[in-house]
Amino acid sequence: MIDARRLRTLRAVADHRTVTAAAAALYLTPSAVSQQLAALEQETGHTLLVRAGRGVRLTAAGEILLSHADAVLAQLERAEADLAAYSTGAAGEVTVAAFATGIALVLAPAIADLAGTAPGLRVRVLDAEGDASLPMLLDGRADIAVAVEYRGAPRPDDRRLTMLPLYAEPFDAVLPLHHPLAGRDGPVAVADLAAEPWIGPYPGNPCHDVVLLACEHAGFQPRLVHSSDDFRAVTALASAGAGVALVPRSALRGAELSTVAVRPVDSALATRRVFAATRAGAEHHPLIRPVLDTLAATATHLDRPA
Repeated sequence: MIDARRLRTLRAVADHRTVTAAAAALYLTPSAVSQQLAALEQETGHTLLVRAGRGVRLTAAGEILLSHADAVLAQLERAEADLAAYSTGAAGEVTVAAFATGIALVLAPAIADLAGTAPGLRVRVLDAEGDASLPMLLDGRADIAVAVEYRGAPRPDDRRLTMLPLYAEPFDAVLPLHHPLAGRDGPVAVADLAAEPWIGPYPGNPCHDVVLLACEHAGFQPRLVHSSDDFRAVTALASAGAGVALVPRSALRGAELSTVAVRPVDSALATRRVFAATRAGAEHHPLIRPVLDTLAATATHLDRPA
């Protein structure tokens, strides 16, 4: 009989590539993780992991077991959801990991609505960058992730997750007031900014990927001179004439814009697509479902393009 807890451990090691990182994600000691993996190998009669440099990798047998583990873990989530639904009432806590503007745009309004429609439900919020919330979800540190599409993100058909599209928002060009394109009518062509110094997020930030993709499609690699993940700082640098930037429209709310020009751009690729995700099978949990539905309803009221 294969212990499901050990399947979770195998999934964590496959995701994090080292026993130490998996142990940290699971709030276990590395020794406990190693013991669980050894027990799992004994249960299955196969070597599941081998060393690879400073980390580990799955053997062929490990890959086979992992593909079944995802289905088993999803079914366990469904079982927990069904049992919770059987219980009378819906009272408890749901942890949501979300990035800052996602919190402001959809999560905070959803919490306000839930206070009236589901008073027994408590929402705990964890501020996490758009690429950090999904690992937190998969590690069990969050029940829902509000995340953005990015290079290397799980695909929509990933069997570990159920994804719910929320909204898409454009990036706008932020230019110094003296820039030749600042006063033009109509969208700015991204290609017209090819020779400029750029201000942008650090690599690893999903917005960095969006900027690179839009520029690559326009035929150039942006010359990133200044880096910041704080869009208020990005706007201030543009105001000082340090360069140009592409910034998600919602991130400009509340920023000081009197000393910069904010212009739409001609690239459909300069778009941030936001979704909510749960572990597969958990989407029908009586505590999680109301949060997902309220997030989706809140997103429909946003003033945004399709």
